[in-house]
Amino acid sequence: MKSNLKDKDDVCYAQPKTLEQRLVIANDFTKRFKFPLPFGIDDMSNAANDAYAAWPERLYVIDESGHIAYRGGMGPFNYNPAEVREWLAARYGAVKHEAPKTPAGATPAATKSADSAAAAQSPSAPPAPAAVPATASK
Repeated sequence: MKSNLKDKDDVCYAQPKTLEQRLVIANDFTKRFKFPLPFGIDDMSNAANDAYAAWPERLYVIDESGHIAYRGGMGPFNYNPAEVREWLAARYGAVKHEAPKTPAGATPAATKSADSAAAAQSPSAPPAPAAVPATASK
């Protein structure tokens, strides 16, 4: 894909033909980008991709036992990240964001003023971590 610029991110792989090749690519991804969440690898028939049908856009939450606990609407018209954030907060508790640190040399009053100006431009809080689209099978 053009978004996987070899010169920029050095991400360029041949399409895997075996599960072992797919695992090598996935392991490289997790190490290279320090991906913090566990995820599974679809089998070579792409059964999980076909079952979840996350096209064109869809959010899923997979619970600890590997079952679909939340299935969002199909996008673009029913794709709703705010809904999944609310669902996650109701089930697991709201995400608490740390207060921004005062830049070196800035006074607290100046920082508060800058924060107020930023809040006026962006009325919504930063999005909470949401679900990883399901592309994995057990």
